[in-house]
Amino acid sequence: MEQVTDHTLAAARKVIAVHINYPSRAAQRGRMPEQPSYFLKPSSSLALSGSTVERPAGCELLGYEGEIALVIGTPARRVGLEDAWSHVQWVTASNDLGVYDLRYADKGSNLRSKGGDGFTPVGPALIPAADVDPSGLRIRTWHNGELVQDDTTEELLFPFARLVADLSQLLTLEPGDIILTGTPAGASVARPGDVVEVEVTGGGLSSGRLATTVTEGMTAFADFGARPKSDDTQREEAYGSREAAGLTAVVPVLTPELKKKLESVATATLSSQLRKRGLNNVSIDGLQATRPDRRVVGLARTLRYVPNREDLFTTHGGGFNAQKRAIDSVNEGEILVMEARGEKGTGTVGDILALRAQMRGAAAIITDGGVRDYSAVAGLDMPTYFANPHPAVLGRRHIPWDTDITIACGGATVQPGDIIVADSDGILVIPPAIADELVDECIAQEKEEAFIFEMVKQGNSVDGLYPMNAQWRARYAEWEGAQGD
Repeated sequence: MEQVTDHTLAAARKVIAVHINYPSRAAQRGRMPEQPSYFLKPSSSLALSGSTVERPAGCELLGYEGEIALVIGTPARRVGLEDAWSHVQWVTASNDLGVYDLRYADKGSNLRSKGGDGFTPVGPALIPAADVDPSGLRIRTWHNGELVQDDTTEELLFPFARLVADLSQLLTLEPGDIILTGTPAGASVARPGDVVEVEVTGGGLSSGRLATTVTEGMTAFADFGARPKSDDTQREEAYGSREAAGLTAVVPVLTPELKKKLESVATATLSSQLRKRGLNNVSIDGLQATRPDRRVVGLARTLRYVPNREDLFTTHGGGFNAQKRAIDSVNEGEILVMEARGEKGTGTVGDILALRAQMRGAAAIITDGGVRDYSAVAGLDMPTYFANPHPAVLGRRHIPWDTDITIACGGATVQPGDIIVADSDGILVIPPAIADELVDECIAQEKEEAFIFEMVKQGNSVDGLYPMNAQWRARYAEWEGAQGD
């Protein structure tokens, strides 16, 4: 195979990079683009394998991102999807380096943060594009010898042919131009002395390991331009998580202690206390459960379907659509709530996607629409709450439209981050701001009701006991004290 040389780099008039393309990265970032978006890197940022890259003086956060690079072989202008891949001559490894300390000054262009000299190493070998399946490539990145990124191109948000065709609609892709196709989850920060390696494989071929060593810059930025600055938000973005950045983790809304308390009290008690606070419209009604024996508590993630319109289904219904993005980004213990407008004439989830949600650790799926493959969905350990079984596919009545927005489900408004409690008695939506106080009062109420039950069992009349008058409340105080002894 041919090697990337200075001539290869000199032939690249444009370096075009895609912001987000891998589902794993999109889930990590918390945003799922409907269309690809791009930024330009100067050709002067290109470098060969084995080169060094300088972390600029005063900068803290030099991020690395292993990517697959496409090298254009023949001019492409207004090409179609079916023809787009034929314009790619080579595939190789790349590293989309950048300093997060300067993102604030770029306003989305990424010129300062990602355009530095040596910030786009590529190589070392060129894989003939005609010899590989663009959906069968593997990208891996090592940081100081440790494998940190490992993903494939099988389920990209935007397949490579689509990127080439899309870009060619407005600009001519010229021989030698390079397209960086996005990075999977696992990108992080490199420090001076670190070595980052990237390799692309597919069809039995390999780019070899693209190696880049980080050095410390010694020349300070001039006073007249943007100066480096970083904060915890940029650190979290650069490292991929607060924990990886060494930051104090965000205190979860649904702590293990709160979750345990919510699991311990009856749904009826929660409903009663919500009503005392004037919250009368917080139940998701009219649904049945595949596992009525289960009680689930979790944070809501949301998905909205809109009524099917054939032209819009063509653009939004296929591929890695909003439904699949929601399923593939639901996290451990979360509950995916779907707005299907109470439409019972088609399925909104089936066996494969329900299984995927279970494999990701979802606590439940809730939809006010139908369920396909009912027997298989009902056989899963994860409960699904639904309106009815129906054999029809999604596109009969629905278009998957957007995720993690405020929705309506079963007559209730649900926001991402709301606490959902569901069991055989019903499904409740609890505003997280009142959850701690609410559950403590539920525990107190149930303790009182346990006393009342015991008194009735002993033959006492409910008159004055339920609810308790002053006399019975005094006796309850004595009983409560005895319980604590």
